[in-house]
Amino acid sequence: MARRKDDRAKADLSAFDQAGARVFDNPLVTEVSDSYLEYAFSVIHSRALPDARDGLKPVHRRILWSMYEQGHRPDRGHVKSARIVGDVMGKYHPHGDTAIYDAMVRLAQDFSLNVPLIDGHGNFGSPDDGPAAARYTEARMSREAMLLTGELGEDTVDVEPNYDGSLTQPTVLPAAFPNLLVNGASGIAVGMATNMIPHNLGEVVQAARWLINHPDATLDKLMEFVPGPDLPTGGLLLGLDEVRRAYETGRGVVRMRGRVEIGPLEGSRGRQAITVTELPYGVGAEKVIAAITNEVNKTKRLTGIADVKDLTDRENGTRLVVECKVGVNPQALLADLYRLTPLEQSFGVNNLVLVDGQPRTLGLKELLEVFLSHRYEVVTRRSSYRKRKREERLHLVDGLLIALLDIDRVVKLIRASEDAQAAKDGLMQKFKLSEIQATYILDTPLRRLTRYDRLELEAEQEKLRGEIAELSKILDDPRVLRKLVSDELAAVGKQFGAERRTTLVDGDLKEVLAASVPAGPLEVADDPCQVILSATGLVARTAAESEEAAEARRRSGRVKHDAVRAVVHSTARGRVLVVTSAGRAFKIDVLPLPVLPEQSGTVSLRGGMSAAELVPLEPGETVVGLAPLGPSAQGSPGLALGTRQGVVKVCAPDWPVRSDEFEVISLRDGDEVVGATWLTDATDTLAFVSSEASLLRFPASLVRPQGAKGGGMAGISLPAGARVVFFGAVRTDDATHGEPMVVTSTGATVKVTPFKAYPAKGRATGGVRAQRFLKGETDLSVAWIGPRPVGATANGDPVELPPADPRRDGSGFAVMLGPTVVGHHVDRD
Repeated sequence: MARRKDDRAKADLSAFDQAGARVFDNPLVTEVSDSYLEYAFSVIHSRALPDARDGLKPVHRRILWSMYEQGHRPDRGHVKSARIVGDVMGKYHPHGDTAIYDAMVRLAQDFSLNVPLIDGHGNFGSPDDGPAAARYTEARMSREAMLLTGELGEDTVDVEPNYDGSLTQPTVLPAAFPNLLVNGASGIAVGMATNMIPHNLGEVVQAARWLINHPDATLDKLMEFVPGPDLPTGGLLLGLDEVRRAYETGRGVVRMRGRVEIGPLEGSRGRQAITVTELPYGVGAEKVIAAITNEVNKTKRLTGIADVKDLTDRENGTRLVVECKVGVNPQALLADLYRLTPLEQSFGVNNLVLVDGQPRTLGLKELLEVFLSHRYEVVTRRSSYRKRKREERLHLVDGLLIALLDIDRVVKLIRASEDAQAAKDGLMQKFKLSEIQATYILDTPLRRLTRYDRLELEAEQEKLRGEIAELSKILDDPRVLRKLVSDELAAVGKQFGAERRTTLVDGDLKEVLAASVPAGPLEVADDPCQVILSATGLVARTAAESEEAAEARRRSGRVKHDAVRAVVHSTARGRVLVVTSAGRAFKIDVLPLPVLPEQSGTVSLRGGMSAAELVPLEPGETVVGLAPLGPSAQGSPGLALGTRQGVVKVCAPDWPVRSDEFEVISLRDGDEVVGATWLTDATDTLAFVSSEASLLRFPASLVRPQGAKGGGMAGISLPAGARVVFFGAVRTDDATHGEPMVVTSTGATVKVTPFKAYPAKGRATGGVRAQRFLKGETDLSVAWIGPRPVGATANGDPVELPPADPRRDGSGFAVMLGPTVVGHHVDRD
């Protein structure tokens, strides 16, 4: 059977030969090799790799050429994308409409290109989602695209036939700026690929201008203008040593990171959050969320995350919020996010481009040199074209002026001629005109041959001669040509340049990555610390430290820059109670509170967080005290509260378990809490100071503890018009912190008196006088009782207090303090 088939094939071949056809016997290996090489060359040259001159692949170049030819320019309306795609496919790019539209979409995406070349109207996609169909979107050329195509009508580049020979298309665009470096490119060919990273337009223009004037410039000098890539999506770029390697050899790997902000979670009363505001190039928020979800739920390698929310919108831009669990170090969590999610990505730089039709890998300087060489050729051809056009026009103007000088003879000659040819020949012979001049004169209407037109023609003649002279300088002097190219680049940079988006992190990539990993575990140790409330309303905590370290540091450091209103002991992962003037209490986490920075053995409250950032305060409401929660609160009678109207209450520490917000006192109308102090034990002394300078002290044991709903009892008896200006609990046996002192001030005078100078009285009495008013003084503006008192302005700046006065009813010292608050120093115990 096989033999019969072979015989039949030979017979058919013999018949084919007898018909006169030429038959080639080509080995299969050679046929496949030749066909594959043709295919590979087609892909490399006509599809996948960009031209180093204009930075475009053929499909992008044909899209822009078609839009330019059809008039879809920035000063005209948008047209349907499907119309543009159809025109490109039918005339210049005989491939699928999907491929053309995808290429067109990329030119319109501001997250893909630093300088979009198409002004899109409609949904052109996002880093996560594709665009709408071509029938739904509209487009036109951007202003920057006109810089690539604007000189096409002046013989600046070569043209070639389109795929069927019916039309012509440019082989390259004039390109008035280095589009390849500014917008980057990517493509996969046969056996090779390109992956070029975007750069800042203004920086690239500056480097190109420097290279124009300094052709022997070194790479390091050019990198002073182009320090590194600038990505459309911003973010951080690590490893400038690798960037330099890529600029030198055309190959390298850089690391991109998203930009984040770490701080309190909005509306969560102090919980920490990592907010991503900029993502790596080519990465979308949904891709990051998917990776986080996979690492949390499946691989279990990512812990410490409570929730992830994508709040990205057009108004605020990228906003991806990663909520941290309580007790998690956000810096350590961020390091895990960089390591396990696309929040950190690598970009492999491979500057493979077409130079004279051949694939070459170029560094930064070589890319700029190829572009500048192209610009020199474009400007030279443009200048030659413009000079030729002006010379042709000048030739016509010269002929018209010759005719106008003797217009009567010209008219007479034309009227006497038998036909147009005779008139033309007569003009050429008698007035020494060329055939072109004579024809132009015959075609010119008589209304253009007035005296006014002669003046216009003479002015035009002078202008044309000047322009021809300038163009001749450009063509004859390379220095003038280079200066013109430099000036045009400067104009482009000035008009279209933008601020750098990407932050560059210098150094070796491995060293930068190692240095960026935060020290310490993900889970913060639950070590002892103190939570401090300043007199100006700032809340902070001291650094968490072991019991041994705390003991070693006891009495060694003091808080400065502000007076302290309250201090409670807690742990780094514990919680405390914040009490407000409205009688409300809030449970807050200690961990999110800022740690006070140490300065020469002291800690500064300038780094504290405003209480308004921790709890939702109403207008006029302030934080007046703190109370511990958990083990630190055991053994205490409770929280002592004093109000503006003289009510006192000891609230038993039986707080609601499931509620983070509750009332600790039922206030009368118009009343408010002026002081809230955590009692150490029943031996503490409670003290009131009223505006009419009365001080009342009595044992805390005289006040029966009440539940949170209780309204308290009478604390101090106030005369009409008086109010309480201070309430607090005082320890009289605290040898560690020193003897308590009483500070009173009328604004004009200040007095500091030992607390022991005031005798104890019964609850609900009027107390004793604390300061004698001088003439013009009516009430106290500030009062405070506690150990080691200090004064501070309302801004937290320290104020020097006068020395102690043993007289409890003295008038004090004249000190102009202005708005002042008083508190005490605190030891780190």
